[in-house]
Amino acid sequence: QVQLVESGGGLVQAGGSLRLSCAASGRTDRYTMGWFRQAPGKAREFVGALSWSGGSTYYADSVKGRFTISRDNAKNTMYLQMNSLKPEDTAVYYCAAGFMLTVPTTDTFYDYWGQGSQVTVAS
Repeated sequence: QVQLVESGGGLVQAGGSLRLSCAASGRTDRYTMGWFRQAPGKAREFVGALSWSGGSTYYADSVKGRFTISRDNAKNTMYLQMNSLKPEDTAVYYCAAGFMLTVPTTDTFYDYWGQGSQVTVAS
């Protein structure tokens, strides 16, 4: 069983930066891990994900070039560095994990989810 806990959310001005962390209890070094977000009144959407080795990383077009995902398997922690934030990035951000070799962009493939962390970008 894997439990995920996000931290690092908050309120930031447009153009600013935030870093989210996702700490896992239990080993996740062989898990694909990803970030998703859900804005009010909208469906949950893919943000980015990376393979267990960190060798394969995928991003949504809307965040490409601004967000960076990384992981430290020794600490069982994944990070989402968000730069040049825009008001449309406002959402609850969720980290997710799944025991698989692929790096899917669809949330149904992930087995474990964190509780979510609110990110609000003020214009």
